[in-house]
Amino acid sequence: MRSCATLMSKRRIWPGAVSSRAMLRIEDLHVYYGKAHVLRGISLHVSPGELVAVIGPNGAGKTTLFRTISGLKESHNGTISFQNTPLAKDPAKIVRVGVIHCPEGRHLFSDMTVRENLEMGAFRWDHRDLSGDLERVYTLFPVLKEREHQIARTLSGGEQQMLAIGRALMSRPELLLLDEPTLGLAPIVRKAIADALKQINGHGVTILLAEQNVAFALANAQRVYLLETGQIVKVGTPEELRTDERVQKVYLGRV
Repeated sequence: MRSCATLMSKRRIWPGAVSSRAMLRIEDLHVYYGKAHVLRGISLHVSPGELVAVIGPNGAGKTTLFRTISGLKESHNGTISFQNTPLAKDPAKIVRVGVIHCPEGRHLFSDMTVRENLEMGAFRWDHRDLSGDLERVYTLFPVLKEREHQIARTLSGGEQQMLAIGRALMSRPELLLLDEPTLGLAPIVRKAIADALKQINGHGVTILLAEQNVAFALANAQRVYLLETGQIVKVGTPEELRTDERVQKVYLGRV
């Protein structure tokens, strides 16, 4: 199998992923669970080719934000647009325009094989030859090739996360929503995920990342939003947040 470096030098790894119009814009988004006001006037944007992180503690509203973008949760006020067009509130339609959600907890088809899970990720493309897409995923995560015929539930946690990301990539996303991809993973696996994200983003896939692991997000994102109790309280470059006294104390454990 050719190396990933060889593939990268010759062509874009994820065909169809780049669009000069690709943009996510959220304005004054409010979301409730019952009477609980979970998201309180969220506004953010993601430009084409960016890797943007939303950080914050557990319960801040990161998963609710991602579920609302992908149509799984209804908003009460505010707008979400993709490529300058209002985003449908139908999850199936959202997937078809290229907004692909890789959820927290992976949500694999646990009794299917690795390959079957990957093939399920390509459902929005009718009658497509999947060999090239499978090769790209296997090049990015070689262990998945080794486990191709293994049942998904028998994989390690790190391998399952790689499979979840690989399945999302099979949809050829223009915007990839990654919710807590490093949750519960060992440091060596987190590094492998970080390397994969850099390669994916380097080949034109725009990424919005939700991360409770602030150090991981600051090391890999280009811009960062800090979400606390349903509100954006700070936005800036990783360096700006890394040098913020409160972020250092509360999220990075520095006194």
